[in-house]
Amino acid sequence: MTRITRRAALAGMATLPFVPALARAETVGGITRLDPALDAVVDANAPIEVLGTGYRWAEGPVWVKRGGYLLFSDVPTNIAYRWKAGEGVTPFLDPSGLVGPIPATIREAGSNGMAVDAEGRLIVADSGTRAIAAVDLATKRRTILADRYQGKRFNSCNDVAIGRDGAIYFTDPPYGLAEGDTSPLKELPFNGVFLRASDGVIRLIDDKLKRPNGVALCPKKTTLYVAMSDEARPHILAYPLGADGLPRTAPTLFHDFSAPLARKLPGLPDGLKVDKAGRVFATGPGGVHVLSPEGKALGLIATGKATANCAFGEDGRTLFLTSSDMLARVRLKASGW
Repeated sequence: MTRITRRAALAGMATLPFVPALARAETVGGITRLDPALDAVVDANAPIEVLGTGYRWAEGPVWVKRGGYLLFSDVPTNIAYRWKAGEGVTPFLDPSGLVGPIPATIREAGSNGMAVDAEGRLIVADSGTRAIAAVDLATKRRTILADRYQGKRFNSCNDVAIGRDGAIYFTDPPYGLAEGDTSPLKELPFNGVFLRASDGVIRLIDDKLKRPNGVALCPKKTTLYVAMSDEARPHILAYPLGADGLPRTAPTLFHDFSAPLARKLPGLPDGLKVDKAGRVFATGPGGVHVLSPEGKALGLIATGKATANCAFGEDGRTLFLTSSDMLARVRLKASGW
């Protein structure tokens, strides 16, 4: 195992105001090489560049190809930001989620995971509104696509992935509710993984997971990955999908994060993305874990703080990281698209 790290003078970052893109050209963390196969993915000497800081909890990054910019969420502040090269970071949606006064019963009012569908719409897991919404990127007009299952409101929608024919997979843990599972707002007796099929019908994928969180699909959209932010079961599960987009069999264990969690590395299994070769970039204890298509750990991209999510962008060879109070990026050898 080879470990190469860089440390930047970032003490007290959480108390600083937000920093425009590369204003101070800072780098953080480092890359750990666990397997020689990582060499085809990223140079272990590649710097992790800070693009902005000062957020309460950065999440949900997504690259908008048609505009050449990144969007990401600051969930507790209810703002979604835009980053573009040469322009830095600016507010894009304010509010990004729940509109109007925020009741004490809502802990995270903003948008969380986001994706762009084939129509060019921004698909948002709106934690505060407890819904899946579509946002027209030109007008910023919102349309609610799903807010209930069998007549009962969702908990606080967390992450999204676009399937075949515009289908949307999403997770629904209780993180956005101030009292979690005991919240008086909670109507569903479980925390689910769902599919909004292309016909608009909501179908249940799994109701047996305590803390379903990140969700992603393999390149052929035949396998669904779900990360669980569950300290007792810090796993990524793989669901083989049929032609109807629903699981054909019970899920299998794709990767177990128990070892890095036992080492008390920062973070839990959270967001994940899959590159065009089928490798999974999964946030978990310690940072972004690069996993082979079979689930083998190849390396770790770490900022030194908990990393909630990641996204491919620019020419497909940049990995953007939303890590606690910062937005960062690292250049890859392999392309995400």
